[in-house]
Amino acid sequence: MGRGQLSSAALPRGFFDRPSHEVAPDLLGRVLVHGGPNGPVAVRLTEVEAYGGPGEDPAAHTYRGKTPRNAVMFGPPGHLYVYFTYGMHFCANLVCLPEGHGSAVLLRAGEVVAGLTVARARRSAGKTVDDRDLARGPARLAVALGLLREHNGLDAVLEGSALGRPRESVTVMEGRPADAATIRSGPRTGVSTAKETPWRFWIDGDPTVSPYRAHVPRRRSAAATSVGEVPSS
Repeated sequence: MGRGQLSSAALPRGFFDRPSHEVAPDLLGRVLVHGGPNGPVAVRLTEVEAYGGPGEDPAAHTYRGKTPRNAVMFGPPGHLYVYFTYGMHFCANLVCLPEGHGSAVLLRAGEVVAGLTVARARRSAGKTVDDRDLARGPARLAVALGLLREHNGLDAVLEGSALGRPRESVTVMEGRPADAATIRSGPRTGVSTAKETPWRFWIDGDPTVSPYRAHVPRRRSAAATSVGEVPSS
């Protein structure tokens, strides 16, 4: 894993079978591993945001119910929900609660702890990127991990032996949970509704945490509008 202090045990499905605002702070310090074709990249999560279910959270993709786009969020807990936003970015979430509830946690930022060479190549685009910025923000995190539309719906829970698991897989490892004394919470970033809900969680003082930005209305392109109005989970 690249860090001796990080546990390599996988989180069980029951970890995700809880309300998203309970799962979210517990995800801090955990490690998401994507075993893509260029080799595995692992990110230790340092910032996340929780989103509730249908009719409960107007900032969530599931607020108005199930659609082809958000169907994965209504599936079993522990699966990856990847969506495209603003016509240019992918963002990754982990599904929470039992099947049918439509809730998830957006993965906002983290520290690359394995596969640095691969992550740098994905993020550099010919420019030098500081290591702290490789996965600092939800779109950057998805790029560093190599997560795209085709990874939507992947099961991030490793059950049984790792033998025979597809190379194109994701797994959430125990890592090293953040000390509760270092966890902070506050309003979610960039959402236009329910923006005061304090369901953004981060590790205080960690350099990979992204800066907070309040929602600013912007002109939407046709491509952006087609993927939905809420740029969150």
